[in-house]
Amino acid sequence: MTKTILKIEGMMCGMCEAHVNDAIRKALPDAKKVTSSHTKGESSFISEQIPDENKLVAAIGETGYSVQSISSEPYKKKFLGLF
Repeated sequence: MTKTILKIEGMMCGMCEAHVNDAIRKALPDAKKVTSSHTKGESSFISEQIPDENKLVAAIGETGYSVQSISSEPYKKKFLGLF
């Protein structure tokens, strides 16, 4: 699993976050836990493989926002075991 974080310019409100989340889900149907924050200016999601950056930039660009950077890192599921 891979966690991808995108720095996005132009998000101003919760509706902007929803538009970006929808664009990510449409471009990458296997994306999970898609979240955005207009205050941080970033979006993140988890996927099985490293996503196609060009596809992401194009999908988000169509919504009127611009991707400033993309970073991916291995995703480690948090274990909250109580023994």
